[in-house]
Amino acid sequence: MEDKKKSGMPVAALALGIISILTHWFWYMGLTTGILAIIFGARSAKRMGSKLGKAGLILGIIGTSLCVFIYISLVLILLLANL
Repeated sequence: MEDKKKSGMPVAALALGIISILTHWFWYMGLTTGILAIIFGARSAKRMGSKLGKAGLILGIIGTSLCVFIYISLVLILLLANL
């Protein structure tokens, strides 16, 4: 097991989760940072039981969900506008 004080993975998960929420309008940034936040958050929560890792995981899920929801909505709006 890694030492909690020496691992930067929970902090990285939290930072990437915040970035994914702030940049959810830009799919290339929102999706990549959200997916990385989910991966880092899940690993750090599983290995170390880190609360920051869990927060990063949740923020990554929210940011990725926002990004996917917005772009599916835009595609549906554009398709319905052409009918």
